[in-house]
Amino acid sequence: MPAVVIIPALFWVTLLLVAGGLVLVRARDALQRVVALDLLAVIVIALLALLSQLRGQAYYFDAAVALALLSFVATVAAARYLDSGGPFG
Repeated sequence: MPAVVIIPALFWVTLLLVAGGLVLVRARDALQRVVALDLLAVIVIALLALLSQLRGQAYYFDAAVALALLSFVATVAAARYLDSGGPFG
């Protein structure tokens, strides 16, 4: 992908990161905070993938994959905790 496309995409993803932070701050209850944190994780993953493409460095993409896996596990654990009062019960 040429840099002409990636630079504006980085700009918009950064704006989405700020907007997601505002959503997190304005969240009313714990469930909305979990969803907002998941949204922020997806935005950071997109940012890392764009940086990997722009700079041609594979370790940004590796970090994005690792963050995606950790984010999935954390979201499932938080959802189970909020549903049943504990992550394993």
